[in-house]
Amino acid sequence: MGTPEFAVPSLKALHASAHHIALVVTRPDRPKGRGRKIFPPPIKTLASDLGLPIVQPVSLRTKEFEDRIKRLKPDFFIVTAFGHILTESILALPRIGTINVHASLLPKYRGPAPINWAIINGENETGVTTMLMDKDLDTGDILLTAKEVITAQDTAQTLHDRLAMIGSDLLIKTLAEFANDTIHPTPQEHSLATYAPMLNKSDGRIDWKKPAETLEPFIRGMTPWPGAYTFHGNKRLKISKVRPISRNFTESPGTVLKSFPDELEIATGEGALLILEIQGPSGKRLSIKEFLRGYKLPAGTILE
Repeated sequence: MGTPEFAVPSLKALHASAHHIALVVTRPDRPKGRGRKIFPPPIKTLASDLGLPIVQPVSLRTKEFEDRIKRLKPDFFIVTAFGHILTESILALPRIGTINVHASLLPKYRGPAPINWAIINGENETGVTTMLMDKDLDTGDILLTAKEVITAQDTAQTLHDRLAMIGSDLLIKTLAEFANDTIHPTPQEHSLATYAPMLNKSDGRIDWKKPAETLEPFIRGMTPWPGAYTFHGNKRLKISKVRPISRNFTESPGTVLKSFPDELEIATGEGALLILEIQGPSGKRLSIKEFLRGYKLPAGTILE
């Protein structure tokens, strides 16, 4: 059970292993992009290429879906970034249990956006946890964990890609330990839990009153989606790469301090941000030098 790109390495690893995949369950096809064309989720595309049976239920709370799963008599459900909540009756169906691959070191960053929030919050380390799912959100017993360093250059995309691969390896290792009867589920320390809520497009708006050292990981954690952005008048400018600098000034946060052919410096609540990559109304990500060739932001301009 999975939907987005994060789940793809796990399905590939399962298919390459000795385990038998009885069914792939994913979300329905959805419209995407400006043209709102209908696209299949990445897991459906991969499962189709691998010749695996697929279902795309709108709801899991139907007798038809439950009966189909019962007929398969599964040992395990494997859940990776699925996007549906599994009911207790569904969770009771596999003979052994439901394994979830979650992109954090639980109990930290439960919820749908753990990769983004780990970067936004300036964490130096995160990882992947396999756990036994229960009826609540990411609260089940921990099976195995794998740690991963968050580098100063990581965006949500680069970290996502590494954790997806780590998760696939950890999943196969988890199943092997079940087969060898060497797995030891460990209850989570619920008092240490934190939550990583779903991100919306509006969450990416830059608050220039915050310190530059806070905004830099915020921008990396919002890249590529939902994207960190600001407004120049009614024009949205999407900022994807910056460097914080220590600087004294009297201008208000959001003010352009310097604007040279290859340099754009913006005042923040503490220090300034040197903008390195930006996307303007053209919709293409550009280096600041390329951007300023066709778009003027003179010193004193206010970004909001």
